[in-house]
Amino acid sequence: MPAPEAPARPARRAPRPRPPRRGREATIDLALQGGGSHGAFTWGVLDRLLEDESLGVDGVSGTSAGALNAAVLATGWAEGGRAGARAALAAFWHDVATPAGSACFGGAAGASSLAPPGLAAYNLDWNPFYVISQQWLKLFSPYQFNPLGKDPLRAIVQRHVRPAALREGPLSVFVTATSVRTGQPRVFGREALGSDIGLDALLASACLPQLFRAVQIEGEAYWDGGYSGNPALWPLIYETPTLDVLLVKINPLLREGVPDTPAEIADRVNEITFNAGLVGELRAIGFVQRLVAEGRLEPGRYKGLRLHMVADDEGLAPLHPSSKLNTERSFLEALHRLGRAAAERWLTAHRRDVGQRSTLDLSTFLAPRRG
Repeated sequence: MPAPEAPARPARRAPRPRPPRRGREATIDLALQGGGSHGAFTWGVLDRLLEDESLGVDGVSGTSAGALNAAVLATGWAEGGRAGARAALAAFWHDVATPAGSACFGGAAGASSLAPPGLAAYNLDWNPFYVISQQWLKLFSPYQFNPLGKDPLRAIVQRHVRPAALREGPLSVFVTATSVRTGQPRVFGREALGSDIGLDALLASACLPQLFRAVQIEGEAYWDGGYSGNPALWPLIYETPTLDVLLVKINPLLREGVPDTPAEIADRVNEITFNAGLVGELRAIGFVQRLVAEGRLEPGRYKGLRLHMVADDEGLAPLHPSSKLNTERSFLEALHRLGRAAAERWLTAHRRDVGQRSTLDLSTFLAPRRG
């Protein structure tokens, strides 16, 4: 697992104010994957989790669309508690569905009449605009077709995120970007990380290099954090006291069949790449946990994490990678419903396990499965 590119941690500052606790409230950290407009699935998950007032949130680590969800969540929470966070997330994703907002994910929406019925109708493989744009991106880079470096994401982030809430609010927020020069992840967070979190960090975390010019921060160029940590788990381990980490997974680990067209091959390569950092971290966590359980490491020196996951691989299975650029409002709302339902199932099955035991089977990530 690549070591995050971050300076040595300075001495910790005084504890920050935390959200008020209610009775038997349990606390979790959230780890939010990126995946373009599929981040609306995570919106649905968060929307349902925030309804459960017995479940507190301490830290949030996100990458790309996951970073945007984390920042909007933290902003809404700081300004209006749980209700404020839910309203902020809804306003953000409805803004993404507008023509101006859709440019943040490539500016595509809708499918042609050739598309199949159901959720698969939101795949863009049959959309002539999408097909032409993909050919265009093979010939020209954003440095050529966007010489002024305009980033449509900046305006929408400015409308929905308050940097002060990320730095000083009750939730600890961490976002990951990838250094173009070193290929290593850099996590932006509070002062303890030595990497200030602000609008540029969010733009860097969501910077797909085929669509947008690299984001410059302190003289360093950054691309989408999904290439190196989707999302990064280590900030939640070292920078928050919470032991329960809930991963919201939106990128498939498995895809049946072998891709045989250039587009399908490129899409699957991207999926594998965007999962590699997370799989590496989970392997390291699983290895340490096994050594502790075998008595080969001193338990008191290592954090006894309890890992959980909300996902819906079956529900998202009909969606091709092309749908990650689809920002049609009906599609985002369909993903939101899927996310809420997945969170409801997890709460029903595992809410009582928070604070008690892990519910994520790490073998899902550590070993190949044969159908």
